[in-house]
Amino acid sequence: MSNTFKRFGLVILGTAVAVGIAMILPGADAAYLTTGGAYCIAIIGLSFLTGWSGQISIGNSGFMLVGGYAAAYWNLHHPGEPVVVSMLVAIALSAIAGAIIGLPATRLRGPYLAGMTLAFAVALPGVPQSFATTTFGGSQGLTIMPLSAPQWFKDLFSADTLPIAINGRFTAVVSVCIAGFVIWLMSNLFSSKVGRSMRLVRDNDVAAELVGLHLGRTRALAFVVTAALSGLAGAVLVFVTGTASPNTYEFGFSFSIALLTLAVLGGIGTISGSIIGALLGVFALNITTWLTTHVGLGPTSWVSTKLPNLDPNAQSILFGLLLILTMIFTPQGVVGLFKSLFVRVRRVTRR
Repeated sequence: MSNTFKRFGLVILGTAVAVGIAMILPGADAAYLTTGGAYCIAIIGLSFLTGWSGQISIGNSGFMLVGGYAAAYWNLHHPGEPVVVSMLVAIALSAIAGAIIGLPATRLRGPYLAGMTLAFAVALPGVPQSFATTTFGGSQGLTIMPLSAPQWFKDLFSADTLPIAINGRFTAVVSVCIAGFVIWLMSNLFSSKVGRSMRLVRDNDVAAELVGLHLGRTRALAFVVTAALSGLAGAVLVFVTGTASPNTYEFGFSFSIALLTLAVLGGIGTISGSIIGALLGVFALNITTWLTTHVGLGPTSWVSTKLPNLDPNAQSILFGLLLILTMIFTPQGVVGLFKSLFVRVRRVTRR
């Protein structure tokens, strides 16, 4: 069996398990899977750009904003068309934005590239606010009808199941299926000739040129891919919440930092690391609450009494510490840690 079919089988199995979990979870808990699916799509795109082509971006939240607004705007002006059309429009416009950013990025490296993408993420949320409220809604954003479960999906549950729970499960299933499709596509792209070209450009520019690769075109293509996936993630979030607003957390600069952090923590440049990073992002509040409680930093602790501003910032502090420790002890993230443990276990069992 070829590796393509093996990857396809693994993705189908993983998606089926996630869909099964979404079908039995309460509506509120299913929202974790909904958000996790969107985060996973965005992190895979960033992982491809940074981990595979070696380019740093702190502006992927800007691409998510482009995709979210594009999907909302198209849906408002074409209400009778399927949601998938709005998502395709979001992907296309985000890819164009990625090409526009990627062209000058071909001549920039390191902190200069990071600075350019940083400026993009910081400046873009102000663009829709400068337009009239009839165009992009100003500071309030655009409001659309969120995804709702069709009748055939409602018939799968008993009559006493709350509609909000059914809709929550339906959006989770949609988000998970889209994420599964993206995972399959990107796993094939990582293993394709394009993926190998990206790695060669990342590792050795001179060798890449000697074998006939166009460095600028290859790097720009990486930006197009990451922008398209980020735009898709933004569109998914908009159709779940029903709002495209410049005040949305996922469309702000801070989320770009969070995306890069989650990609590194999970294992940048890997599909499994992107999934782990998405789960870490979704359950960040639960994780930090558990940690602060068990290490004596809860709201009623002595430390919180002396430092009243500590608890609201606990999530950022703990994630910053986790990032530092990850870079020191396991630069390849959680995936790298599991791989090293697996190798050690195999060595012990063979003795």
